[in-house]
Amino acid sequence: MHDQLTAKLRAAGLGAIADLGFVGLDDSSPDADLAVITGYKAARNRPLTRGQKLSNTALAAVRAPVEHGFAHLKNWRVLGKVRTDPTWATALVRPLRVLTNREVSR
Repeated sequence: MHDQLTAKLRAAGLGAIADLGFVGLDDSSPDADLAVITGYKAARNRPLTRGQKLSNTALAAVRAPVEHGFAHLKNWRVLGKVRTDPTWATALVRPLRVLTNREVSR
């Protein structure tokens, strides 16, 4: 599945911001636009530079609201039982997302 992800993102003209588990997924040429943007990993013998740490911080700030949204949606246990067309599932998730946003903002 991962091997087709970058090709499908490029075909749709989209990109993705991913966590460090996806480092190396986008192995396109250096001149091509990245389809998957990840942070930097430190190694034992190679610590991160200040710029790399700042880049990781910026990516984490962009990813945090999305991660929190998914975490709150997981509280709605009905989503684990959805066995229907993805179009209908999307229609179900929209009102749940609104309710979750209201609950979180209280």
